[in-house]
Amino acid sequence: MTTTEWITDIALLLVVFRQLREDRLDLKTFLIPLGIVAFVAPSYLSSVPTGRNDLVLIGALVAVGAALGIAGGVCTRVRAAGGHVLIKAGVVSAVLWVLGMGARMGFQLWTQHGGADDVARFSLTHHITSDQAWVAAFVLMALTEVVTRLATIFVRGRLLTATRPAPAASRAGVRP
Repeated sequence: MTTTEWITDIALLLVVFRQLREDRLDLKTFLIPLGIVAFVAPSYLSSVPTGRNDLVLIGALVAVGAALGIAGGVCTRVRAAGGHVLIKAGVVSAVLWVLGMGARMGFQLWTQHGGADDVARFSLTHHITSDQAWVAAFVLMALTEVVTRLATIFVRGRLLTATRPAPAASRAGVRP
């Protein structure tokens, strides 16, 4: 793995650890992880192979990313306090995040240190046409995990603020 890949992977892992401490749900909550993914994805995702079973592989890993992202978003505590929405990633949310991001990193390390022949045999047996299919599958898995986790947290935050009753003065038509 290159230095850039290590920095990117570690940065994505640290995103959730930053949220182990309760903080406000604000723009930076979304911009930091989306910025990392937006910066990295184009350098790896030059094309999405569609031959033979490439799309099956990609679809399976995207589904895993979506499941991990939604579960991580659901397991993140979202609450209202002092007119703000606060979030805090719990242990389960952090484990799911590390599992998804770590699996991609582990797969990459494994293929670079002896697993490439096994992946090639698997690909041949299951009609996966190239290593670019694996790259696309794991990049799209990570992207999907990030987006679905953030979307889940966003929706939960919006639902929380939408269901909170308005202050008494606002309900009575009185302006503070």
